[in-house]
Amino acid sequence: MRDIFRETFLGFIRVHLLHHAAQERIYGIEMIEELRRHGYELSPGTLYPILHAMEGVGYLASEQEAQAGKLRRYYRATPEGEVVLEQLKTCIRELTVEVLRPVPRGRRRSGRPTKRNTR
Repeated sequence: MRDIFRETFLGFIRVHLLHHAAQERIYGIEMIEELRRHGYELSPGTLYPILHAMEGVGYLASEQEAQAGKLRRYYRATPEGEVVLEQLKTCIRELTVEVLRPVPRGRRRSGRPTKRNTR
């Protein structure tokens, strides 16, 4: 059961990163702090491979810039990343509406009445 939570969590993290990278350029430590504000504890050893993988598939592009004598890598969503983000938003809306909708008592998810014990 723990695996499904981890995979779901990492999916949310990817969407969150893409969301911010579509708004403005981001960097790793900044996003660790942003995610912490939402209650997610993420280490650089988890975050940076995610950023690199998203860059590898073309959803993010990066550039290095000197900041206070250090090189910092900034990421921005690519046009392809922005398209994927919009598709993800549509899916998220549809899924959350369905998943969070109250299920009427006495009904299965299929909408058919459940069998009740009549003894």
